[in-house]
Amino acid sequence: MDIVRQQILPGAGSKRRYSRLTDSEGRTYIRLDGINRAENHAFLVLNRHMEAAGIRVPHVMEVSGDEMSYIQEDLGSRSLYDCIARCQKEGVWDEETRRLAKEVMGDLPRIQFLTARDLDFSVCYPVPEFTRQSVLWDLYYFKYCFLKVAHLDIDEPALEAEFQHFADQLLLSDTTQTFLYRDFQSRNVMVKDGHPWYIDFQGGRRGPVYYDVASFVWQSRAAYPEDFKRELVETYKMSLQTFMPLPEDFDRQLRRFVFFRMLQVLGAYGFLGLVEHKAMFLTSIPATLETVSILLKMGEFNSFPTLSRLLAEAAAMDKFRRQPEKGEKLTVKVQSFSFKKGIPEDYSGNGGGFVFDCRAPHNPGRYPEYRHLTGKDRPVIDFLEQQGEIQPFMEHVYGLVEPAVETYSRRGFTSLMVSFGCTGGQHRSVYCAQHLADRLREKYPDIIVELHHREQE
Repeated sequence: MDIVRQQILPGAGSKRRYSRLTDSEGRTYIRLDGINRAENHAFLVLNRHMEAAGIRVPHVMEVSGDEMSYIQEDLGSRSLYDCIARCQKEGVWDEETRRLAKEVMGDLPRIQFLTARDLDFSVCYPVPEFTRQSVLWDLYYFKYCFLKVAHLDIDEPALEAEFQHFADQLLLSDTTQTFLYRDFQSRNVMVKDGHPWYIDFQGGRRGPVYYDVASFVWQSRAAYPEDFKRELVETYKMSLQTFMPLPEDFDRQLRRFVFFRMLQVLGAYGFLGLVEHKAMFLTSIPATLETVSILLKMGEFNSFPTLSRLLAEAAAMDKFRRQPEKGEKLTVKVQSFSFKKGIPEDYSGNGGGFVFDCRAPHNPGRYPEYRHLTGKDRPVIDFLEQQGEIQPFMEHVYGLVEPAVETYSRRGFTSLMVSFGCTGGQHRSVYCAQHLADRLREKYPDIIVELHHREQE
């Protein structure tokens, strides 16, 4: 293979490295460099097995001796998610995207049953089977990478009991020896020659049929319309009956796996978005919480009161509100905070905006008569304004923020954050945030101004 060009391809949540190779005759290939031999070995064995079963997967041409690198067929750059994103942007779900998604759901039982046939599941990575332990691993990941990071108050014994009960429910009735793809979602479906092709199944293992249905149909970033979700599930059910009778409790068990899948997603997005600050994952949390809220309202998960309370509290948090979409009004979020507790994070995914240090003006908190008050109370307001330092400070703030608001509005931006910090987040920063918010609301009636006093709330 005479390679003349190598183009590094962007990654997402994985640490696997992909690149596109071009040979001297203009043909292209995909090279993968992994960091874990067992994971690569699992992919290569599964790839050969699936290809032999007639499933559309990329053909692997060359493998390094240590299996740390391999070269496979180039399926192009268009994924099913690209089609979905176009539909979301245009506001119309076109026939091609609908046809492809339904074809995927029709293919899924074939993938689940034909891949499992005569497969040695011991090669699967990191575990060969979906078990109680793997359920609990994912639930704990959700707890530590989402609930804990979101600083929610957790009743640990009660939550642990509910996790154990949920694991019982998920493993209650399914004894099917099928292949669980694990990451079955639209980004891992490439479109070639008008048909879906399947990639990134190296995390697959033996497991129940419901898991992949939930992963694909309820993928947060896909945001399929509700009627189309039902159509996709019905397509899957029809195809499933080629291989097994439809279980009587199929719909109920599927809802359980949808709920489980949403908790997994929140754990992953919590880590990638809240810990590693990757904006594309952070902005997907609100949609996932909306799906969870719908499931909770159905009443089927009333046996999980602690978990339900935590999820409801998370959905109500300002940081997990849905961010404005392009074309909507500019939202200016004004905050006060204490530097002792850190600068507020910008959960819109756009960066931190303006941060003003209010500690130079004289601090009313040094005097006993003001310590129980805030910058919204008249005695504190009078103190700050009589000192003569706060108004010049605010004039400089107005001179910076107002031109930015006007520019952001003119250019169609939807989010700007302005934060004021002082020692305790109680007096000077509260005064400044309050006055800026009031001024912006009066001067720019066409924007949305949100005011939050972090340490007070």
